[in-house]
Amino acid sequence: MRISIPLSAFVAAIVGFGGTLAIVIAAAKAVGATQIETASWVTALCLAMAIESLWLSWRTKMPIITAWSTPGLALIAASSGFSMGEAVGAFIVTGILLIATGLFKPLTRLIARIPASVASGMLAGILVSFATNAVKAIPVDPWLILPLIAAFFVIRLFNPALSVLAVLVGGGLAAFLTGRVGGLPTPELSTLTLVAPHFSVTALIGLALPLYLVTMASQNLSGLAVLRAAGYHPEPGPLIGVTGLFSLLTAPLGASTTNLAAISAAICTGPDVHPDPAERWKTGPFYALAYLVFALFGASLVAIFAVLPQSLIVLVAGLALMAPLANALSIALKEEGERMAATVTFAATASGLTLFGVGAAFWGLVAGLIVLFLEMLKKR
Repeated sequence: MRISIPLSAFVAAIVGFGGTLAIVIAAAKAVGATQIETASWVTALCLAMAIESLWLSWRTKMPIITAWSTPGLALIAASSGFSMGEAVGAFIVTGILLIATGLFKPLTRLIARIPASVASGMLAGILVSFATNAVKAIPVDPWLILPLIAAFFVIRLFNPALSVLAVLVGGGLAAFLTGRVGGLPTPELSTLTLVAPHFSVTALIGLALPLYLVTMASQNLSGLAVLRAAGYHPEPGPLIGVTGLFSLLTAPLGASTTNLAAISAAICTGPDVHPDPAERWKTGPFYALAYLVFALFGASLVAIFAVLPQSLIVLVAGLALMAPLANALSIALKEEGERMAATVTFAATASGLTLFGVGAAFWGLVAGLIVLFLEMLKKR
């Protein structure tokens, strides 16, 4: 077996985990999760991704890589007014919706029919606050933040995939060496904690539905596109259904949605992994192994994040979402005839509007679809 197979898998796992763990922490804080609940959240996500990637890659003999929903986590982190119990209830509903999508092809087609401009406008509206918060972190600790920003943009010229991870590791070391961190926590093994779900109409409409839509439109459809670009043509239903099933099973442990990966999958599906496409599925088991290790030490990793400067966490989250934000904006404004609808979606989502207890992502999507409908009526 070529060394490039396990190497690609481990790089994908490390980049995916280290580059976006800060967003998981931010999401957990937004819904009031305790450190124990946050550790369970991370551990359950890692276990779900390990089992999904191992099973789907072995079953299909294709490099099927899964990930946590980074846009979905950003949506949760940008929300307000929801408890951890309501979040778990929303995760359960989202898992059920993903299972239904996997079982019924018309649902997949229906989600695919949401205009890319409107879906991307909603995603950009969710992500933009993270980018602006990263900039706002500069005056809080300029001597730490400014050099890290400079390092990020220099490193990404040579290796975009590792640039965020480099900032996280470098920033953590700098914070420790300069006395910004009081002391490192004692290493401990992870534990799983059950969280009682609470179902409410506001969480269903304001959290579960937007989480489902952003996971499908921004993650699952993109993940399928990456696989097709690499020459693989799996049946979408079973893949989405399996990720929905594990999202449902891990939701009571505090875990948010898992889905098909896009960026991590791109690392594991190209010719650099192996010249023979039929051999690339073996990245799945190695990727799963990496996430089993992350699951084992999830509690320690969450504890380390808890003692790092908040400005560093905000910076890492913002930098990790810069590329997805740029991509979302470019897609949102690509079609000239849909730019107004995309802009309205972006503005409404970015505003943070809460109406009748329902969050901005839902209203942004509704507003964009209404504007698009009016534009279509005008053309008729």
